[in-house]
Amino acid sequence: MVGGWRVARFGAIDSTNEEARRRAFAGDPGRLWIVADEQTAGRGRRGRAWISPPGNLYASALVIDPCPPAAAGQIGFVAGVALARAAEDAGARDARLKWPNDLVRGGAKCAGLLVEGATLPGRRLACAVGLGVNCRSAPEGVGYPTAVLTAEGGRAIDPRALFARLVGRFDEALRIWRAGEGFEAVRCAWLAYAAAPGARVRVERGGERREGTFEGLDGAGRLLFRGESGIETIESADLWILPQSDGWPAAASSASHAREGRD
Repeated sequence: MVGGWRVARFGAIDSTNEEARRRAFAGDPGRLWIVADEQTAGRGRRGRAWISPPGNLYASALVIDPCPPAAAGQIGFVAGVALARAAEDAGARDARLKWPNDLVRGGAKCAGLLVEGATLPGRRLACAVGLGVNCRSAPEGVGYPTAVLTAEGGRAIDPRALFARLVGRFDEALRIWRAGEGFEAVRCAWLAYAAAPGARVRVERGGERREGTFEGLDGAGRLLFRGESGIETIESADLWILPQSDGWPAAASSASHAREGRD
């Protein structure tokens, strides 16, 4: 047990999320973390492979009936806040959240989140909240910048120590969220860790690419994107932070953006 959660540890496993799914359908009551040293078939959003060598953190939380189904999409933000706070606890004070599901340092991805839901018999909802954190190594040749999550001064972060902090922070974030009733507090907390609010970004969805600025999240957690036609909300897309061009306004700090969100 860690922080009131059961923990199942594996040396190697196909996927911690897949193991969470198997256990959910086998009748597991939830409040369970599944942790592995290595994944042989890790996955990310949209079915992408998640390269999972030893030395990093691979973990999934299984929660049963965490909220009404309509609020299930908020769980990724709950997990994001928990991960950002756990990383900060471990000394990684420069880690930031990138919509919809990444933790980045200097624009390079050092962790990813994947929330997968399933309907169990009796119409119960099971959610597997998967996290992969680059603690020792980061994949190369994946088409986007990657980095290792380190503490100040380049000190390595131990995956077991990070996991211990993550369990407590996730439990804390779930209590703040209150099955969806407290999502506004979670949204403000997420924005406090947001990477480069006001920065130039590119969104990609359905084969279309557009550039504009990241303006935050709306009350439902959708991306606020300022393009040529003004601000619009985007439900689902890939987002990339672009280098600032000459004449482009400097991005506001995460702290100032968070204050604006609370006012």
